[in-house]
Amino acid sequence: MKYLELKRINAPYEVEMRRAISDVMDNGWYLQGKAVAAFEQAYAAYIGTRFCVSCANGLDALTLILRAYIELGRLQKGDEVLVPANTYIASILAITECGLNPVLVEPSLQNCQMDDSLIEQAITPHTKALMLVHLYGQCAYTDRIASLCQKYNLLLIEDNAQAHGCNCQSSIVNFQSRKTGSLGHAAGHSFYPGKNLGALGDAGAVTTDDEQLATTIRAIANYGASRKYVHNYLGRNSRMDELQAAALSVKLRHLDAINRRRQQIAAIYINKVGNPLIRLPKMNNSVWHIFPVFTECRDELQQYLLKHGIETQIHYPIPPHKQRCYQEWNTMSLPISEQISREELSLPCNEAMTEEEALQVVEALNAFIP
Repeated sequence: MKYLELKRINAPYEVEMRRAISDVMDNGWYLQGKAVAAFEQAYAAYIGTRFCVSCANGLDALTLILRAYIELGRLQKGDEVLVPANTYIASILAITECGLNPVLVEPSLQNCQMDDSLIEQAITPHTKALMLVHLYGQCAYTDRIASLCQKYNLLLIEDNAQAHGCNCQSSIVNFQSRKTGSLGHAAGHSFYPGKNLGALGDAGAVTTDDEQLATTIRAIANYGASRKYVHNYLGRNSRMDELQAAALSVKLRHLDAINRRRQQIAAIYINKVGNPLIRLPKMNNSVWHIFPVFTECRDELQQYLLKHGIETQIHYPIPPHKQRCYQEWNTMSLPISEQISREELSLPCNEAMTEEEALQVVEALNAFIP
């Protein structure tokens, strides 16, 4: 059993996607055309924001948000951005690329999301933003985080690369059932092929209700140009092509069903795995982009499952503060993030799986003895 088979994932939509791609080919317009405009409009409506600006990938989406805030004077180089210590490195790369200073906040061991009880003590006069990462597909937003952002006038930026279609369950009335990607000032999205909403290559987007921010991001992503040959910013080339937009528009129509199926597979694991050596995630309201389990015997469990024909992955074996590219942090002690990186193992969990396959994984997990 493969961890994820993209051909199998996309097979149900193949006819629709081939037709959509054929329409692009027949039209003969491959960049900044009708397919991109249609996807941006549909995705903004789905997420629940006024604007969606497509771009080349998820890292660019986060970087463009920060760059735009610098251009608009909301951020300046040297400002601090709070970010989960256990996130995928792209969240942090976007911050440092813009000359901003990441402040790593430990996660909760229970759900692996940023521990909101540790945020206030990390805030300094230089803290200007908080980047919230909906890791593994679970909504990381809490009312406490919203309250702290309001109290300290922090920009709330969402990294929604792993949580397309996830609903927020907040006690704040106007936030109930809102989707991740619409909860803060702006959000970055990745449509890497393995995501719940995956393209046929790299693609990304920013969602926001802020028209000025959206306009600035669109210009920066298009060589810094407000119109052709008029360059107001030191821009870059970061665009989603028409073929990716066409494919994504097809899959967007099926995203809720995709997420429901992932939740059904996850429920089988949650209800039937009973090995005391394996700790299950305590995550509510997740679309299960990743289903992580945790064990002190992680490497042995991975090899055991592979011998039983079950492929797994590790997200992520080296935390950002131990990476060579951030060697100035290598002596930092972040024990919760380090424990997660030692113990995490990702099980197959996707919409193409059958119940029988999920039960095969359960049987192997329950029989595991190191």
